Amino acid sequence: MEYNFREIEKNWQKFWSENQTFKAENNSEKPKYYVLDMFPYPSGAGLHVGHPLGYIASDIYARYKRHKGFNVLHPQGYDSFGLPAEQYAIQTGQHPAITTEENIATYRKQLDQIGFSFDWSREVRTSDSNYYKWTQWIFIQLFNSWYNKTSDKAEDISTLASTFEVEGNVNVTAASDDDIKIFTSKDWKNYTEEEKQKILLQYRLTFLSETEVNWCPALGTVLANDEIVNGVSERGGHTVIRKKMMQWSMRITAYAQRLLDGLAKIDWPQPLKDSQTNWIARSEGAMVSFKVLSTGNTDSKKINLSFKEIEALKVKRSNPSKAEAELWDVLRKKKGASKFRIKYTIGAFLVDFVCLAKNTIVEFSGKEDEQARTKYFESEGFSIIRFTEDEVLDNSVAVSYKIDNALQFPIIPKYKEETKNSEPESELKIDVFTTRPDTIFGVSFMTLAPEHELVSKITSDAQKAAVEAYIKKTAKRSELERMADVKTISGAFTGAYALHPFTGEKVQIWIGDYVLANYGTGAVMAVPCGDQRDYDFAKHFNIEIPNIFEGVGISEGANTDKENSVIANSDFLNGLPYKKAMKRIIQEIEKRGFGYGKINYRLRDAVFSRQRYWGEPFPVYYKNGLPQMIDAKHLPIVLPEVEKYLPTEDGKPPLGNATTWAWNTKTNKVVSNDLINDKTIFLLELNTMPGWAGSSSYFNRYMDSENTEEFVSKEAVNYWQDVDLYIGGSEHATGHLLYSRFWQKFLFDKGIVPVDEYAKKLINQGMITGMSAFVYRVDAENKFVSKGIIGDYKVQPIHSDVCFVNGSDELDIEAFKNWREEYKNAEFILEDGKYICGREVEKMSKSKYNVVNPDTICEEYGADSLRLFEMFLGPLEQSKPWQTSGITGVYSFLKKLWKLYIVNDAFSVSDEEPTKEELKTLHKTIKKVEYDIENFSFNTSVSTFMIAVNELTALKCNKRAILEPLAILMEPYAPHIAEELWRNLGHTKSVSTVDFPMFEAKYLVESSKEYPISFNGKMRFTMELPLDLSKEEIETAVMAHEKTQAQLEGRTPKQVIVVPGKIVNIVG
Repeated sequence: MEYNFREIEKNWQKFWSENQTFKAENNSEKPKYYVLDMFPYPSGAGLHVGHPLGYIASDIYARYKRHKGFNVLHPQGYDSFGLPAEQYAIQTGQHPAITTEENIATYRKQLDQIGFSFDWSREVRTSDSNYYKWTQWIFIQLFNSWYNKTSDKAEDISTLASTFEVEGNVNVTAASDDDIKIFTSKDWKNYTEEEKQKILLQYRLTFLSETEVNWCPALGTVLANDEIVNGVSERGGHTVIRKKMMQWSMRITAYAQRLLDGLAKIDWPQPLKDSQTNWIARSEGAMVSFKVLSTGNTDSKKINLSFKEIEALKVKRSNPSKAEAELWDVLRKKKGASKFRIKYTIGAFLVDFVCLAKNTIVEFSGKEDEQARTKYFESEGFSIIRFTEDEVLDNSVAVSYKIDNALQFPIIPKYKEETKNSEPESELKIDVFTTRPDTIFGVSFMTLAPEHELVSKITSDAQKAAVEAYIKKTAKRSELERMADVKTISGAFTGAYALHPFTGEKVQIWIGDYVLANYGTGAVMAVPCGDQRDYDFAKHFNIEIPNIFEGVGISEGANTDKENSVIANSDFLNGLPYKKAMKRIIQEIEKRGFGYGKINYRLRDAVFSRQRYWGEPFPVYYKNGLPQMIDAKHLPIVLPEVEKYLPTEDGKPPLGNATTWAWNTKTNKVVSNDLINDKTIFLLELNTMPGWAGSSSYFNRYMDSENTEEFVSKEAVNYWQDVDLYIGGSEHATGHLLYSRFWQKFLFDKGIVPVDEYAKKLINQGMITGMSAFVYRVDAENKFVSKGIIGDYKVQPIHSDVCFVNGSDELDIEAFKNWREEYKNAEFILEDGKYICGREVEKMSKSKYNVVNPDTICEEYGADSLRLFEMFLGPLEQSKPWQTSGITGVYSFLKKLWKLYIVNDAFSVSDEEPTKEELKTLHKTIKKVEYDIENFSFNTSVSTFMIAVNELTALKCNKRAILEPLAILMEPYAPHIAEELWRNLGHTKSVSTVDFPMFEAKYLVESSKEYPISFNGKMRFTMELPLDLSKEEIETAVMAHEKTQAQLEGRTPKQVIVVPGKIVNIVG
């Protein structure tokens, strides 16, 4: 009776499907256990052997939990919206729905033949309107909600409107847009309905805003950061640029702290938690405003200097006269608020020395325009002290005393007593969030993101061309590229200056692509002595690097040791360590009114629009330019038909091609665009939702997927609560897994779900890599050289399909020639009559021709062999290479297992009582397998099964009491063979429902010990003795043994050493 795996597997897959063996109930007396997989995108290529790795592991655990008495929910579905299907539609004209349906059919066939215990009655597809109806519904809930920072949760937008009605917004603490204007209740009541809606849009959790995005012109859509590789689109390698577009966004930033706090209560891999922590990036510091000096008034002391003029100033500063040098030697030692600058421009004049904080100018007398200078300086609020060169050279100490006195008791100019700042200020300001406000006295320049809105307003005419060229160049790089590139130093000076809020000095304003518009405020105050990137920037562009750290040199690099830093050259902060300086500077910033202490997050609000056809439509139409939600009772809003899947000729998204895409507010129907009158019939939103929309709450929908009236019923969600085990890839750490946590917390706030974290435990499965094969083509020739003799040739390695290469790395030359027309007449140079290929472990991918189809494995070795082999390859979390030749060992094991139940070519087991050795093997296996499954060490369980079968085969075991529980143990890993064995054992119901075998420790307790008997340290024979014998009884038994007598030959031993349970050694 042969092990006919093909027939066995086909029959049991049919049985499970027809009987819905794995259908879970939403109410049960059993405890619940919810196992979740990241549902797949159904690509046209289908599954390769790497894809099922996580599914097999989750299936083993789900089956095990059923054996342990749990009501297990293990659903599956498809994340079926995606760009590949849309791109195929653009190329062929075939509707993405047809492509997707065909791909799903392929996936379903492949998944079924591997024998997963999925509850297919709960299948969901994100592209099914019955599913995305609920994605649209959640979007509406978000739109109709705001985040109340006082209650720290989302609330209905109507509560916010009620507050405005009573007291305006002065006391409202909410997650909102930055540019909120304060209004009273009276103001609110006087606003038009349209004005009220615009204000509420600034508070809603999903909102419209002009956002900097990654735009791919060739694909006609916005791309997420993880869809861009090396500055081009991952799909197609197209150019990606940064541009501003009106987009829907999700106010995920409102949940930043809760997303961080929640990580502490979930059992997720630490690297994944670290990824989310770093992505959210909480930091404490201060928001500081720097006033921008006017660039338009040439009569003021502010001058837009070109690089040439800056260099000329440097020459003057580096070549002072003898008197200038001596006076500068006095003045340069003054620090903090008494700090002086040399050769500084004020208005149209170049002054010798100036203390901007004290509005005091020190000059040498005798200048031709002295009267005009005095009048202008006093009009700008400066005190002027003049000395002759002789006075300085004769008695610099006296000069220093006069300067100190002038600083302490300044003469208030009669022209402008109220003037405090030394520079004419524009109304513009630059807000900077800094985690090191204690280093503010070390600021020597500022850097804005090239996209910052102020850049065009402040750039001087002299610098306009350079700035525009730099912005154009930067637009070609993605944010990820810019963040990752820490080596390239680039930037452009705007020609503008900011006013230092403490010292009153001018601070150059630059742009640099290492600053991102979407992070923080899009501006940094650069402290080169305390930040290495700022230091490198300053060195590269020859910008001053003042040192504000006590006892620390900065000639070689920045000082980044903040914990051990003591502040210097910083006025009232001098001598303070980091933490005390932080506290003091924030107090001073708030006291002076140009900033405040703040907790900031790097996390940005999530862009929620895509310019694609194949995605969830928004339930939104526009009235007077303002978004209006369609009532939930009219959902779903179904994706319309279009003739073209590309953007329209005038740049609208693909839905702009739809002719029936307008909303009739009277009939509540989608109608022809020809009927739009902007009174009762309005155009619908043309964007679609992003790929992560459908995957952000699918786990909740699985709980009640057939419910057409509710997203999920209270009964279902209160029973299932959350996911107990989620197995998925680490690539989703800051995408799906972060956004889905955000949605879960929102739904929790709204009382829709009972918990605010949806997955208690998560495991990132590793990757199964492919063993690529390479042939070596001689450059410029259609000639291929075998691997061992390529040293004499200049060759180019080319991927070969692995199916042309056998286990000995030999190439099937004829198959390779027939693969492509270009290789048909190729010449092959062999070694020992064979063509040997190169091999290399790489990611399994179609482009590398190293994909192994699970269909092929299942056909040749069976699904149970595939399942066991994938687990046997190594620990679940690690990456491991696929080697098809290794599966034969697992297949042989299954045939050996089968033979335990076969006697004389027929299925037969004995009802005899098992022996002690057989029971020991069984219970040793039960203990190990249970431990391994509970600890997700699936690979070591496979080894345990092999050992058990080998031992039982050696014992010629055919006992029902042993082989029946063994079949149950095997079921999670190899369910088809286990079901067949169970049925042949005389049972009628599925083995998947049977209780897991109980481990009994008594069968592992040893009653005897095989002692090594040694003479003078050399073992001569062994002797089995009961373990409960005393030391004296062991010695008596050993001495009486005939082999002992033969060894002693009548001698009396000097000593008998007995260690109970271990050894006996006879000496002498």
